[in-house]
Amino acid sequence: MPEVNNTPFAELPAALVDEVLIQTKDVSQRLLSAFGDLKTKKETWRSELFQKNLIHKQIALPFVNAPTTCGVDGSMAIERLLALDLVAVGAVAVEGLTPPSEARYWPEPRHLVYVNTEIHHADTGSVLQGIMAGNEMQLAKDAPHEVVFLDGSLTTPTIFFNQALSKIAEAPYLRVSKYLLETALAYLESYRTILQSTRSDHFWVAMPKYTTRREIGELAGWHSAYEDRGILSLVMEPGEYTHPMPLTAPETPWHINISALKENKEQAKKVVDEIIKLLNGVKVIYYRPVQWWPALRLELAQSIADNPSRLSIVLKGIEHQCQATAIMEPFPLYMADRMVKHLARSIPVFRQIASQNLAENYDGDIGEVFMSLHGYRTETGA
Repeated sequence: MPEVNNTPFAELPAALVDEVLIQTKDVSQRLLSAFGDLKTKKETWRSELFQKNLIHKQIALPFVNAPTTCGVDGSMAIERLLALDLVAVGAVAVEGLTPPSEARYWPEPRHLVYVNTEIHHADTGSVLQGIMAGNEMQLAKDAPHEVVFLDGSLTTPTIFFNQALSKIAEAPYLRVSKYLLETALAYLESYRTILQSTRSDHFWVAMPKYTTRREIGELAGWHSAYEDRGILSLVMEPGEYTHPMPLTAPETPWHINISALKENKEQAKKVVDEIIKLLNGVKVIYYRPVQWWPALRLELAQSIADNPSRLSIVLKGIEHQCQATAIMEPFPLYMADRMVKHLARSIPVFRQIASQNLAENYDGDIGEVFMSLHGYRTETGA
């Protein structure tokens, strides 16, 4: 659950707060009008979706027992110091609520972490995002659970890998660049395994909280102002899911720039070619597990979405992890997100520990140490 700030206006000028409250009343009226419009169209939309065979009942899928699950999420942080940057990347995997018939695989959360110092450079963050995505892919690939939840879209690693490897060509001397070059092939192979999903006992599903794609809306002819997840949360009943749809293709073809790789370049190219081919087969499903939850966007490999038995296992796993009313994502994914987001808050503590160690061993002016390690701001990403 998000932390509540009990004094949100404490640092704001009183006149500004008054102006915000006045404008909020206008926003409320516009929202009221919009909800009234949605209410009148709700039944029509639902009828149209059934006529086009776009909504199915989960109960019609083969019966399965609740599978074992885990959730994986990552984050990164850069502490901008006077003399250098302190960088950290973390990925955390948390086991879901274990069905009574199953034994726990991971009593404790699993993680991968990378911490280092770096010179000031504008592209450090982009490279760190590539490392973050790679760590998430490795944790997800190695998880022994039947269903593994990934935070974000299945296409996000492609974007992060491409940006990171492109930036390396401009700054190969960065420590983070050298680290990514050493691990890039392993990251790409893990990503390929997840997109393939060929094993009958392992299923990976990506669950983006926010997206601008409108696969259902475009097929149903909805106005461009209507977003799929918002409308389907009103239209769908618990235990319903949408027909698997191809992921909206990007304006430019998917690609991952591997020109910066020096070793295993041919092998990496083969892996990337397979990744691009598999991305074109990714399917999208919206699923509403229970009454008190909105529709969830699922992005799955074609090998899962087109197989009723495998799809049933994935939906059952989501349903089993979505029984809490206070959170709006599967339990293990929520816990992984909550844990890993604290990495950025911990960076100042890491800096303080480093400062103390330096002060104990530095034979010069201690003031120089504390001045050089003075922090200006922390940049974060997920």
